[in-house]
Amino acid sequence: MATVAPSRPVDWSGLAARHWLAVLGLLAMALPTLVSLARGPWSIESGVHGPIVLATGGWLIARRVAEIQAYMRPGNLQLALLGLGLAVPSYAFGRAFDFISIEVAALLLAFVSVGYAYFGVVVLRMLWFPIFYLGFLIPIPGWLLDTVTQPLKLLVSEVVTDTLSLVGYPVARVGVTIYVASYQLLVEDACAGLNSLVSLSAIGLFYVYMLRGSNWRYSMLLLALVVPIAIAANMIRVAALVLITYHFGNAAAQGYLHNFAGMVTFTSALLFIFLVDKILSPVRNALSPGGETAV
Repeated sequence: MATVAPSRPVDWSGLAARHWLAVLGLLAMALPTLVSLARGPWSIESGVHGPIVLATGGWLIARRVAEIQAYMRPGNLQLALLGLGLAVPSYAFGRAFDFISIEVAALLLAFVSVGYAYFGVVVLRMLWFPIFYLGFLIPIPGWLLDTVTQPLKLLVSEVVTDTLSLVGYPVARVGVTIYVASYQLLVEDACAGLNSLVSLSAIGLFYVYMLRGSNWRYSMLLLALVVPIAIAANMIRVAALVLITYHFGNAAAQGYLHNFAGMVTFTSALLFIFLVDKILSPVRNALSPGGETAV
């Protein structure tokens, strides 16, 4: 770990007072976007990780304030203005036409551009992970969600149908629609695994960075396991909902138990990631530099 050079404390209030226009500009962009996120993507299952990412990403930056103070050097103003020249019109476009993904991405670009102007490239390079991690705040566009989830929905519905058929349940499927007794269930995006995959990837990435960041090979292995864990967890979720529908009716499966199953699935998958990390301790030791346990 690099030694932080002694530095004079930064007068943040004085800095904000001298550059009040930039502060007001960023706040004018950020506050409406946060409200839109809270009312939209963060209020549904696919965006539950948003507030967690925002809070933990901010903490990752705040914990390195001493290093930021030590290495801050103003960046190239022309490059910063170029970034803002791209971010501000994109933000206005996304805001005006309700493209929340473009709006959030442009807002992050604006913050990075201003950060580069005041703190320089060394600080941005030092904060590469928090910046990348905050990219999980960008909601997945609907067209991409539909494209990616379609094969996952087919996979989940096929595996669930085949498994329940083997144990004697009257289950069949057509595409992503599962038929059980007199009921039919549509495997939607929330049950396909992508929603959990994004949330688990974000939280798993934070976990790996904090605890296993010094061992990049093992970190990549653990992150790769997030994908099958998320898909397997959602297969169990769909199977449980099919069984609830069969034994207790459609009203029971589509009511409180539907949302409860989603929460249980996500929590179980997250705990399973921690368990896998524990089980793979010998692998982690083998992949650590010199064969020693990474801290």
